[in-house]
Amino acid sequence: MRAVVYSEAGEPDVLRLVERPAPEPGPGEVRVRVRVSGVNPTDWKARRGGLAFPEVVPNQDGSGTIDAVGEGVDASRIGERVWLWEAAWERADGTAQEYVALPERQAVRLPDGVSFDVGASLGIPALTAHRCLTVSELGPRQLAPVVLAAQTVLVAGGAGAVGHAAIQLARWAGARVITTVSGAEKAKLAQAAGAEHVVNYRSSDALEQIHGLAPNGVDVVVELAPAANAALDPAVLAPNGTVAVYAGDGGAEFQLSVSELMSRNIRYQFVLVYTVPPAVKDQAVADVSAAAADGALPVGEDAGLPVHRFPLERAAEAHAAVEHATVGKVLIDVPESS
Repeated sequence: MRAVVYSEAGEPDVLRLVERPAPEPGPGEVRVRVRVSGVNPTDWKARRGGLAFPEVVPNQDGSGTIDAVGEGVDASRIGERVWLWEAAWERADGTAQEYVALPERQAVRLPDGVSFDVGASLGIPALTAHRCLTVSELGPRQLAPVVLAAQTVLVAGGAGAVGHAAIQLARWAGARVITTVSGAEKAKLAQAAGAEHVVNYRSSDALEQIHGLAPNGVDVVVELAPAANAALDPAVLAPNGTVAVYAGDGGAEFQLSVSELMSRNIRYQFVLVYTVPPAVKDQAVADVSAAAADGALPVGEDAGLPVHRFPLERAAEAHAAVEHATVGKVLIDVPESS
């Protein structure tokens, strides 16, 4: 089978296409014929960060069809369409290959009518967004229609992959959604994703605009740039509000006023999706699957997330596109070998 691998850290050009035997699923595992591999920022950061294994296949997310099962796995799963999450977390084999073997828990049935493109776009972005929306003191701990109906959510960077998923999941759960973006084109994408109000964060009156939209404050901020927004976030939060931080764009350190935040019971919750408790992860997987089944997580420009496609042999270009902050979702097609 064909696989993209790297055996040294570095630029995208360390990725190379090789032939190697298809893996056999071990006990508790399934083997998936990968159809689409999704690329995320954590994939290129892992590639640059060093090696835990002699040779690594990149990419956490993907979709495909189960074609073999290991001991202890119900054989009825063979032929099941699935979406994959964290395939390469603490493992050497991600989804940038024709076949991947992984624990069956990480191959989740893809709901009928949901495309492989959507399946490969869930994983890290949607599970991260889910966590950000479920850490508030106000609850809920799981997402479903209506459960966020009483809350206002501010999504920073609504045109990014996690921001896009946060808008979609928050709207599916009934929240009122405000988002910030950097310009008119990204505003169109955020609106297509479902945001009711879009604010250009570069505007001198961004704070006033958000205050006007949410005079009683917002309940949850889904935040990717906590340093850049260290003054804005506390200023727009309602009492008992939460800033859910999933990235450190714009700076790794920032200062906060302890007395101000303490008096209003403001919470800062930092989110790394890979290390959340297993029960929390299982709930997120279940809720994301339910949202996908409801048609709440579409991709494509009309849905606010343009798709950029690359064949497997151009995986280096796909990684470079994500590393250079291409707006939209980067997917790698993995067709059958001829």
